[in-house]
Amino acid sequence: MQTKPFRIGTRGSPLALAQAAETRARLMAAHDLPEEMFEIVVLSTTGDRVTDRPLSEIGGKGLFTLELEEQLSSGELDFAVHSSKDMPTVLPDGLHISAYLPREDIRDALIGRTAPSLTALPDGATVGTASLRRQALVRRTRPDIQVTIFRGSVGTRLRKLDEGHVDATLLAFAGLKRLAREEVVTELLDPERFPPAPAQGAICIESRIGDKRVDTLLEAVNDRPTYDAVSCERAFLMALDGSCRTPIAGYALCDGDHLRFSGLILTPDGQKEYSVEVDGTRAEAEALGRRAGETVRTAAGPGFFETWS
Repeated sequence: MQTKPFRIGTRGSPLALAQAAETRARLMAAHDLPEEMFEIVVLSTTGDRVTDRPLSEIGGKGLFTLELEEQLSSGELDFAVHSSKDMPTVLPDGLHISAYLPREDIRDALIGRTAPSLTALPDGATVGTASLRRQALVRRTRPDIQVTIFRGSVGTRLRKLDEGHVDATLLAFAGLKRLAREEVVTELLDPERFPPAPAQGAICIESRIGDKRVDTLLEAVNDRPTYDAVSCERAFLMALDGSCRTPIAGYALCDGDHLRFSGLILTPDGQKEYSVEVDGTRAEAEALGRRAGETVRTAAGPGFFETWS
């Protein structure tokens, strides 16, 4: 019988705290446990502290997880809650993603200050985003638009938009919904034309391999369709050595036991791209993602990837 509270690690942004609170609430309901059996431990990560440069310049996605994973590995945390798209494809030895909560909406949202949609923005408008994928997709759709680096929490980016720094910005609709800020959205972007980042909209829980007590706790909240879809997407990323340095998009959809994956790689200017679609059974999720990654890597050739460096 567990007597001490489970220690849940999280970053300190409002969105991260909302995700940790959702995880705690689902675990309380699944196991009929009181709130005091879960302690939310807030840690500041390098990615939170350094906000004046793109992630691609300071080390990539792992900067949002490093401090949490150190305390997880040392046993100071029982598990950690993350935005799945922040997770590196290779995790530290001894750690694994043990559960995913049911996935939220995968779409990107445009928040327009001077026009309500990407196509309606004035010629030469400025869009703020730090995501290389979003930058490339914006340039593919509207080569005339100026893209500027826009980092910080959801609230910080919305404030900068209100202050007139840019004409529009792009955010994950899932995060806005979790913060109850849907009202700011002026356009939801069709994932077939503006595909999301792999794992977008999914909350994952990371824990120590072999910790059966925690595995049993988390299994009750693990959503299998999300687990299979995101496992496929992360396998696609891994096959491409994907990180914040690369414009990569992709998403998997589950329908019963069937899974369909669509992926896309682009040059940073959005003017050259390779796409792929694969489908099969959910039991093949990771293999399908790897095959999709290998297919576009072969089609693009080595010269394509050199343009990312």
